Amino acid sequence: MGADLPLAGRGCVVTGGSRGIGAAVVRLALAQGADVVFGYHSDEKRAHALADELRAAHPGRTCVPLYSQVADAAEAEHFAASALAALDRFDVLVNNAGVTRDTLFARMNPQQWHDVIGTNLDSMYTVTRPLLMPLVKQRGGAIVNIASSSGLHGIPGQTAYSAAKAGIIGFTKALAKEVGARGVTVNAVAPGLIETDMTAAIPDDKAELLKSLIPSHAFGTPEDVAHLVCFLASDRARYITGQAIEISGGLVV
Repeated sequence: MGADLPLAGRGCVVTGGSRGIGAAVVRLALAQGADVVFGYHSDEKRAHALADELRAAHPGRTCVPLYSQVADAAEAEHFAASALAALDRFDVLVNNAGVTRDTLFARMNPQQWHDVIGTNLDSMYTVTRPLLMPLVKQRGGAIVNIASSSGLHGIPGQTAYSAAKAGIIGFTKALAKEVGARGVTVNAVAPGLIETDMTAAIPDDKAELLKSLIPSHAFGTPEDVAHLVCFLASDRARYITGQAIEISGGLVV
């Protein structure tokens, strides 16, 4: 069973789990044997439809959608407490919630900056802090943070997003050193151009230009990222920590 279900018996919490990469992680974690609580913010109907579908596909498995406002400390703490209450045990945190407000820095207003930093980077504190000690106390678990190629290389028009994602990578490396002796791994995944709502908004001519920079001439899929996330959440990755692993199909930016 362990080979076929590498996350069997594990409890996972996924932020931003109703769509895109987050939804793919939720789907695969359940398929690999986990119980999952996932957060959503703006689309309650989509989140509950996903949970209903997955509970039907995996009878007896926990799949619970919870509203979450990860940029707000009090709301995030409530989300964390509710997630722990919904799970028999807790082993894996996937910090996936994120937003973009792409514009040239000279045109960026303060609200756009704070939206991106708050949701992408402040959530590393607000969500991880209340969920860290249960992992430390049980001396085992995994935290996987979704960063971005933007955080590794910087993208024009994404100064706030690049700054936030670079901050996630620094957070990941530092926290991994703090909790490694307690059996908790902390890694970051840095996707490149993935088929999500964000890339769907790219004009066709620009999308084709971007694809031409990728050796396979194609964007990745959320499932590509989910497989890496679930690997890092499993015992198969027990000796991997403090890493920022880029998954971009060879794109160099």
